[in-house]
Amino acid sequence: MAVLPVVEVPDPRLRLVSRPVEAIDDDVRAFVADLIETMYAAHGIGLAAIQVGVDRRILVIDLQEGRDAEDQPVRDPRAYINPELVSVSDDLSTYNEGCLSIPEQYAEVARPARCRLRWQDERGERHEAELDGLLATCMQHEIDHLNGVLFTDHLSRLKRDMVMRKLAKLRKAA
Repeated sequence: MAVLPVVEVPDPRLRLVSRPVEAIDDDVRAFVADLIETMYAAHGIGLAAIQVGVDRRILVIDLQEGRDAEDQPVRDPRAYINPELVSVSDDLSTYNEGCLSIPEQYAEVARPARCRLRWQDERGERHEAELDGLLATCMQHEIDHLNGVLFTDHLSRLKRDMVMRKLAKLRKAA
């Protein structure tokens, strides 16, 4: 396993629409392991392949919601290959979203509260499930990446400009 470099804005690769995975083989499984390792190293809860410069429809998520006896997060990473939103709810939920490709910047984003998802796992098995809460939000955020969309695209121009100015100031200070 390897920790891969995370692509950051304004890299044009973040605007690419990712290609479907045709065959799930050992190379894809090794890449999924690298994505998971990279997500943990960057302290994220989700990561899309395009965020490491690979335009394939693969994402990983681990909300790390549980705690073990030593109060450490319980890891339960999941891979979603060729994920597809089948439907979304009309009601919305708002979360303060951040993104590893837009470091240390956060903003309130309203998204459908629930979604129905279809995907394949790293063994090639097909799944379909109803998601809600943080998992639904995270899934929609990561699928946006696969479609060349950033969370800042859901903000007003004023809020988006504020986020980008803060990021520029942070980079300049570093």
